[in-house]
Amino acid sequence: MALFPLCKTPTDFLHGRKTAASVKSPHPNFHALDRGGVMTARMVVKAAVPQTPVQTPWGAPLVWGDTRNSAWRRAKFAQQGIRAGLLALVVGSYSQFVRRFLTSAEIYFLPGQMVTYYILTDSPRSLDPPIELGPERQLKVVPVAELPGWDRLAHRRMALLADAIKDPISSEVEYIFCADIDQEFVAPVGEEILGDLVATLHPELYGMPRNTFPYEVEEVSSASVDEDEGDYYYTSELYGGLVSEMYTLARTCSLLILQDQANRVVARGLEESYLNRYLIDHRPTCVLSPEYSWWDSALAADVPVQRLVSLGRQCEAYDKQTRERNKC
Repeated sequence: MALFPLCKTPTDFLHGRKTAASVKSPHPNFHALDRGGVMTARMVVKAAVPQTPVQTPWGAPLVWGDTRNSAWRRAKFAQQGIRAGLLALVVGSYSQFVRRFLTSAEIYFLPGQMVTYYILTDSPRSLDPPIELGPERQLKVVPVAELPGWDRLAHRRMALLADAIKDPISSEVEYIFCADIDQEFVAPVGEEILGDLVATLHPELYGMPRNTFPYEVEEVSSASVDEDEGDYYYTSELYGGLVSEMYTLARTCSLLILQDQANRVVARGLEESYLNRYLIDHRPTCVLSPEYSWWDSALAADVPVQRLVSLGRQCEAYDKQTRERNKC
């Protein structure tokens, strides 16, 4: 992994960033490329984060869990009662994360609601012995063929998600959230996250200028983004919404990926590039703040509460010695 020198200003502390002087850290533009892409070094100067917004430029809520608006949203959905799903793909060595992910979700993900966990896996035995679940919570295992190699997984993931949402998920829940399995819930993630189409802001790019967003720039790619497009950069760690909306998203992205594969084109951010292309064309009705996708790095925005932490990206943010010490 390439390391990039980081220059910070004293005002960073006042605008929700950690202060640091000449800290080396992987630049967020290239996190997705760490898993097989080519990286080049560049200087990064952190921009000041504006006053915390609670609404996007197009009027969708920008969710921070402890705001008054989030409390109102929780109360609204709690009265309705919902059926929600949490979908994750578990293949190869990622099986080591599944129990930690599910155990933490039992405590913090939509507490008090009916939740079905859908685990797409090539190793059903990784879920033995069964994890004890609370009332109105259930686990469904969907076997998939082994997908060796990160690049193959990234190319097929959207297609696998679309197939699973079509059957059986679409007939069983109203909302479905897709999450990377190498994460841990560490604080409540409640009904404030619900919406027709929900995306999560990338914690290392929150408050950064538009020209630092690692959108796909090659015009030959179906994920290509023009210079005058894009409001935010979204992470692929967590996104969701109504089942119908999520099926359309996953199906569309999978077709774009297949189109690029046929032309021997690989987007710089793999599936995250296609997700961002889709969310530019179909703006989310609910945007989650970096509270809902966070890891500790010199570039990550400070947040009032860390709710969902990426263990995998946390390892990427470590230097080589720390990665070895933490067995990343």
